[in-house]
Amino acid sequence: MADKGRMDKLKGKAKEVTGKATGDREQQTEGKLQQARGEAKKIKEKVRERTQRAGRSARRDRGH
Repeated sequence: MADKGRMDKLKGKAKEVTGKATGDREQQTEGKLQQARGEAKKIKEKVRERTQRAGRSARRDRGH
């Protein structure tokens, strides 16, 4: 499985850490939001894959 959203999570963490180090709360918040977007992409990909698997399984069970 391709790790969708991984780059967003990594970039977001870097922004958050940089924001903490410099005292820039806005950058910290941007980093946290970017990490959340990355996590959402990851979850979306998992749901898509499971849906595809379930569809294949259902077609196989019906004899198609």
